[in-house]
Amino acid sequence: MKKTVSITKNHEFRSLYYKGGSKASGLLVVYFRKNRYGQNRLGITVSKKVGNAVVRNRVRRLIKENYRLLEMQIADGYDIVIVARLRMVEADFHAIGASLSGLLQKCGLLL
Repeated sequence: MKKTVSITKNHEFRSLYYKGGSKASGLLVVYFRKNRYGQNRLGITVSKKVGNAVVRNRVRRLIKENYRLLEMQIADGYDIVIVARLRMVEADFHAIGASLSGLLQKCGLLL
């Protein structure tokens, strides 16, 4: 089983935003960049515009679970930041999964 490490530092998020590639859909934006660690690092961002803390945490949990289901199919050695858009509030689990897998495919990260 793969283990993905979290991105927690603000400067790591910012460097990924400015120097990494990105792909977007109606629900999500994915930023990605090759790293030198040999393992994937994941960051999830949900803005206060999406809703209150309960809503933001629900969105974050749905993204994490969909990522976990795809984790074995993702290439190693990438920093990935997933940003939730406003339409995530109405989206269900399967719509988020389809959006995330489509974006990762566009990024070339799925094996």
